[in-house]
Amino acid sequence: MKILLPVDGSKSALNAAKYVAKLTKQLSSKCTVTLISVHDDIGLSHVKQFVANSVIDDYLREVSEKELKGAQKVLDTAGVKHSMVIKRGNIANEIIALANKEKFDLIVMGSKGRSGILDAIMGSVAQRVGNTAKQAVLLIK
Repeated sequence: MKILLPVDGSKSALNAAKYVAKLTKQLSSKCTVTLISVHDDIGLSHVKQFVANSVIDDYLREVSEKELKGAQKVLDTAGVKHSMVIKRGNIANEIIALANKEKFDLIVMGSKGRSGILDAIMGSVAQRVGNTAKQAVLLIK
């Protein structure tokens, strides 16, 4: 079973990593786990006119690496082998694109809530992935 684990540094993402660690131990079949961190850089568009793209790339990579550390530690402690992917772009679209391209069987992700009004207007990443993905999506609180 191929499992995709989106990580954003939140408590619910860490809980999702803990769940995946338990799940891989319980399954008798061989599992592969890929952590993915995606940052939407659209909010940085005004900065791009003053700062080199390489500086923005370095900044987003550093943020992603920091967000991945907790999940990495959980999986390493549980002895779960994993790989990591860092992407830029629309978060839900990048998660779904990787899930489809690499033919993942399951997406396990934390459900990190926003304020009710913002969710009603924009929808959460978890909602968009759950509504759009071809794969099974498991949301962990």
